[in-house]
Amino acid sequence: MSVRGIHHINFLVRDIDDGVRHYEKILGEGSFVRDELPARGVITARADLGGQWLVLVQPVDPESVPGQHLQAHGEGFFLLSFSVDKLASSVALLESRGLSFAGKGERKGLLNWAVRDLDPGASPGVQLQLCEERQD
Repeated sequence: MSVRGIHHINFLVRDIDDGVRHYEKILGEGSFVRDELPARGVITARADLGGQWLVLVQPVDPESVPGQHLQAHGEGFFLLSFSVDKLASSVALLESRGLSFAGKGERKGLLNWAVRDLDPGASPGVQLQLCEERQD
């Protein structure tokens, strides 16, 4: 496994429009593309920052993982995602090193992103994820 860098960073917001307005003051107007991930219970806005993504996440389902995290911790940093070449082999390697993963397998993220979340207890204080961008 080779971590190639940071793929994206997620910040939770209560209101996607307010979040976009705030970050566009820093990044410039028109920086964000909006998406929905119904299976995750969120709407998002993402900005490409030189090959890494800044993703704002507004939970629309309070029972979703992001919704529960927002209720417990409020707005702000939520998740750091590392870019890997091959998700399955990277997961297998980390599992061989004693790390565990949340959920029952990979899930589809935005665009062509395949993601896998590390078990929250595996990285105290930080939600970590692996991400493979697929070409299909």
